[in-house]
Amino acid sequence: MAGAGRAAADSRALIGLGLEVVAGLSRMMDNPGGQGTFWLLTPLLFSRSIRSMLARAPKAWHGLFPLRPLALPRIQGAEAGQVRYRLLARQGPAETGKPGQPPGPRLQTRLLITALIGAGLGGAWLALRAEKEQWRQQQRTEALRRAAVGQGDFSLLDHRGQVRCKADFRGQWVLIYFGFTHCPDICPDELEKLVQVVRQLEAEPGLPPVQPLFITVDPERDDVAAMARYVQDFHPRLLGLTGSAEQIAQVSRSYRVYYSAGPKDEDQDYIVDHSIAIYLLSPDGLFTDYYGRAKSAQQITDSVRGHMAAFRSVLR
Repeated sequence: MAGAGRAAADSRALIGLGLEVVAGLSRMMDNPGGQGTFWLLTPLLFSRSIRSMLARAPKAWHGLFPLRPLALPRIQGAEAGQVRYRLLARQGPAETGKPGQPPGPRLQTRLLITALIGAGLGGAWLALRAEKEQWRQQQRTEALRRAAVGQGDFSLLDHRGQVRCKADFRGQWVLIYFGFTHCPDICPDELEKLVQVVRQLEAEPGLPPVQPLFITVDPERDDVAAMARYVQDFHPRLLGLTGSAEQIAQVSRSYRVYYSAGPKDEDQDYIVDHSIAIYLLSPDGLFTDYYGRAKSAQQITDSVRGHMAAFRSVLR
């Protein structure tokens, strides 16, 4: 008898738990703004309710059969369902096998607490992830600086004939590409990618401007006039820089740029083999990062934006 009583109590508790879930969902859907919460938390609610029901199921399942059906008055139509629900909802603590136990927190309170805990854990994870990414970026920047890339100054002529040195760009973010105007495909593609990065950053309010530079590795053919004709097809702020063979060799060595002119054909035309990379300088004039041909414009934009956010001047 005692075992049957406990089984019956567990069965009634299982039914009561199911009714609590249904009633809570109904209240949530009836309240203004509750539908959004319903759709957000329904998977959590049902997973929690189902786990609780399954935990009680082994004892409660066998107790379902000895229970007598509820005696309902002979009422026709939809009123019978309403009376049946009210009778089931009236089962008090004594009928659930836990007499005198105070009721627990309401379903919506439990859901709110669970949601707040989840939001807190999610926020902490995002903060740790951002901090780790910033640390990795700082480590990469320090490693690149130790490589002594872009050290020293340079003196070149821009496509307007003005002398330009590295100090002229102090206080600005700078993107540099080394190439030549007779390049058939790679240089135009990389310059177009560089210009796309500049435009994307220009479109974001609050970000400092980025100065794009194009330095030739073919000083024999790329004089001031040739550079002026070439850069006008890309961006109005793109500066083309050229100089003597010695000046180009010096700046190329500074940025570890390899270049070598190939043999001339019968028309005295030739191709220059060279390194393919876009260099980023910080407002301090220090080499900060580089981007190979495999990097997309969006990847470069995201990287430059990250460097801007983490930048702290070392010259102040």
